[in-house]
Amino acid sequence: MNQNININHLVNIMDDLRVKCPWDKKQNIHTLRQQTIEETYELADAITENDWQGIKEELGDLLLHIIFYSKIGLEENKFTLQEVIDGICEKLIKRHPHIYGNVIVNDEEDVKKNWEQIKLSEGKKSVLSGVPKSLPAMVKAMRIQEKAKQVGFEWATKEQVWEKVEEEKSELLEAVASGKKEHIAEEAGDLFFSVINYVRFLKVDAENALELTNKKFIKRFTQMEEAVEKEGLNLSNLTLGEMDAIWNKIKKQNIET
Repeated sequence: MNQNININHLVNIMDDLRVKCPWDKKQNIHTLRQQTIEETYELADAITENDWQGIKEELGDLLLHIIFYSKIGLEENKFTLQEVIDGICEKLIKRHPHIYGNVIVNDEEDVKKNWEQIKLSEGKKSVLSGVPKSLPAMVKAMRIQEKAKQVGFEWATKEQVWEKVEEEKSELLEAVASGKKEHIAEEAGDLFFSVINYVRFLKVDAENALELTNKKFIKRFTQMEEAVEKEGLNLSNLTLGEMDAIWNKIKKQNIET
């Protein structure tokens, strides 16, 4: 990516906004936090949709946030934008000794293992310490499993993982039979965790897979509502069997198209 990139124009705009715009002047790292999270999810949505124009726009929004935080950091005498850039450059060079050093790797798994070992040498107390606490539960599960894998805490085959899924399924059914809600919740969590692990073994992004299913369900349910409305009926007055018949018809139409 050999491009002459100059972000001074954006930096200068940020400088102007902090002086001249009432809204921008009031912002701090805490008021920006939620907006940054929203921008990140908007980028995730664009990626899921393979919307390249959207990806470009959302990357711009996130870049603005980086410039904004760096401007506030400068104002608070905490850090500068240059220090942010220098810091990530140093980290990348240090954590890629197979590129910038003499370490030899065979594949991407070796790269990941080296990465985690270097992080531990930097003072991290646990391989899992780099997993953000505020991550959504499914994404967090994926990251936990991936990090544990880097130190060898991993099943050998996907068949073994599926056996664990079946085991957790049985334990959940036993918990349901017991009627104890806390136990049911615990075993449900264990089952979710095992299914995510199995999906990860299949090299599928569990979070993205579920989001695609969410979008598919929303689309088909909305189509069902529209179909019922065209008939002058109310969805809530239909039986489950009647709704299921309409659902299957819409499902078939979507598959054919």
